Amino acid sequence: MKKVIVSAKDTDFRLSETSKCQLKFKKSKTLLKIDSFIKYQEILGFGGAFTESACYNLFRVNEEVRNKALELYFDPEKGIGYTMGRVSIHGCDFSLSSYTYIEEGDSELKTFDISRDFNYVIPTILQAEKIAQSPIKLLGSPWTPPAFMKDNNSPIKGGHLLEKYAPAWANYYVKFIEKYREAGLTIWGITVQNEPAAVQRWDSCIFSAIEERDFVKNHLGPTIVNSSAKDVNILVWDHNRDVIVERVTPIFEDKEASQYVWGTGFHWYVSEAFENVGKVHELFPDKGLLFTEGCVEAGVQFNSWTTGERYATNMIGDLLNWCQGYLDWNLFLDNLGGPNHVNNVCDAPIIVDIFPEQLILESSYYYIGQISKFVKPGAYRIKIESNSEYLSTVAFINPNQEKVVVVLNKTDFEEDFNLENETYVSLPHSMMTIIL
Repeated sequence: MKKVIVSAKDTDFRLSETSKCQLKFKKSKTLLKIDSFIKYQEILGFGGAFTESACYNLFRVNEEVRNKALELYFDPEKGIGYTMGRVSIHGCDFSLSSYTYIEEGDSELKTFDISRDFNYVIPTILQAEKIAQSPIKLLGSPWTPPAFMKDNNSPIKGGHLLEKYAPAWANYYVKFIEKYREAGLTIWGITVQNEPAAVQRWDSCIFSAIEERDFVKNHLGPTIVNSSAKDVNILVWDHNRDVIVERVTPIFEDKEASQYVWGTGFHWYVSEAFENVGKVHELFPDKGLLFTEGCVEAGVQFNSWTTGERYATNMIGDLLNWCQGYLDWNLFLDNLGGPNHVNNVCDAPIIVDIFPEQLILESSYYYIGQISKFVKPGAYRIKIESNSEYLSTVAFINPNQEKVVVVLNKTDFEEDFNLENETYVSLPHSMMTIIL
């Protein structure tokens, strides 16, 4: 049975099932044609980041609102079906402050302790898993090694990992994985370094492509493989699309380094050069691709429809170029776009308005949900052809063999189209999901 689900500007449609977008007795010159026998990448899933700030915001409101917030993301029926998440390996800009898991100078990691994460982060993930009724696949990313391990002796403003501490830093990832697993959580993967080309006024560390390659080849890869974490996937880059090809090529062309690496993580800032993502697949078809971070910058953008369209444009563009899943940045921010200890405030799909203790759903929430709620882990992207110059489209086949067609209309006009002998109308500034 066909279903049509729509989110549209200037309407009441918000992930709403409707028959009003199906046209009877009309044929359209615009044709969409799917071929479910031509399959591309398998989909891992969708999710967002359990930053300390995001999780802390939930503990600033009552339990009913906290559970509702998690339900909106992780409940497969009442929410949008998230199955993945990202966590920072100790502090990041969206932690309440910079911190690490060890005492400064402890190169033997004897003081390694994740107890701070039990305040907000780990309880939130465990509650999300109860709501999802399944484990959440987590990606762990470090923003910086501890200060003493770096040549600038600081957690901020870049700096480089000192070679003499590379073995200790590689062991740090294993300790993190082991401790999170002891807490009952599922670490699916790690990235080597969040945004390794960015010198930030917050937690950051610089790796060139060669430095990242050599750290993986000589330290992180062997350490992971020879540990209890040998089943955890390693992702490189974890930064923007603009130079993704140049960054991963030296790593994947090195057989010793490449053997340890599942694939590439990437972000959306700076560039919408989706073809660069496809180029990485073309060059290295045996490697995975995962979107690991994106958000709308410069604070909360209340009542903005363009934020949702930005998400949709990026998700469709990347999925058409072999991306296997999508991890949004902060799951929840407050009405000021934080908290953020360096005032690097941003928007999030769900805003927690603290003092009224209520939730505000941005357009990005609905647009993400038009894909994440209906495209299940284990789905495959399938071929879709379109003769429309106005509509963006992508299609999938789920494990249960239902077909999912997603249609994005960023114009000010209605656009009708024909799909499998049925005619539909795409509303102005809308996203439509058709289940076949």
